[in-house]
Amino acid sequence: MRFAVISGRLHQVVSSGRVIDLHTASGGTVPADPQQAYACWDEVLAFAGSTRPEDAYEAAEETYGNPVPQPRQVFAIGLNYADHAAESDFAVPESPPVFTKFVTSLTGPFGDIAVPPGDVDWEVELVVVIGRRGHRVAAEDAWSHVAGVSVGQDISERVLQKSGPAPQFSLGKSHPGFGPIGPVLVTPDELPDRDDLELGCLINGEQVQKGHTRDMVFPVPELIARLSAVTPLLPGDVIFTGTPSGVGLGRTPPRWLQAGDELVSYVRGVGEMRHRMVAPTP
Repeated sequence: MRFAVISGRLHQVVSSGRVIDLHTASGGTVPADPQQAYACWDEVLAFAGSTRPEDAYEAAEETYGNPVPQPRQVFAIGLNYADHAAESDFAVPESPPVFTKFVTSLTGPFGDIAVPPGDVDWEVELVVVIGRRGHRVAAEDAWSHVAGVSVGQDISERVLQKSGPAPQFSLGKSHPGFGPIGPVLVTPDELPDRDDLELGCLINGEQVQKGHTRDMVFPVPELIARLSAVTPLLPGDVIFTGTPSGVGLGRTPPRWLQAGDELVSYVRGVGEMRHRMVAPTP
């Protein structure tokens, strides 16, 4: 199944351009607020499996927002592809480096993103959204705790990120708009191979990243197991799972996003985001 958020309300995407407002169709049983819906995800799925075609209406994909706009916890994983670790001059980690992106950095799958001063980089990622609370989850059970997956960008300002004496990963990656997610949430059962998805991004039509999630150092089940071994994962929590090679930092000379650039990010079988980089307002 596929879900989208339109005007802050959870919708089921039943076909290209047609959606169902689940709160209205259920007579109020399914919460309109997506974050409340993740807290009763089994009930949401059960109702979505019984919706009627006559409840659908037309809605352009450009109206879709972030499918998980207010998570309580946002986890982000660094160096989770060996080729990205190499281009960043790091060894492949023995345990996943974890940081956060502050919730105010999250935004939707379409629109403008302001480019602040500094060196602004792109990092396309598979985003995992938690649908069932889990603490000390075994890797073999991890996918059962996932509501779905989406497309994400871990946009990063490298000057602040690398400032010391200790790196400022979370701050450098949390300017407004630096965490776009969307356009839809796709349940794992809809994917032919949930552990092998192609992801990539383009700048002004030029492919700059292309990879496969099968090459993750720590696959999704292991990430969930390792994170939940420390802290409970809550419904609606977000995990940015890491980026493959091809970021601007790893190029010679380095390349950075500029106002006027078009950034397209995709995960095959999930969706595509499109953003225009713009100058910050005074």
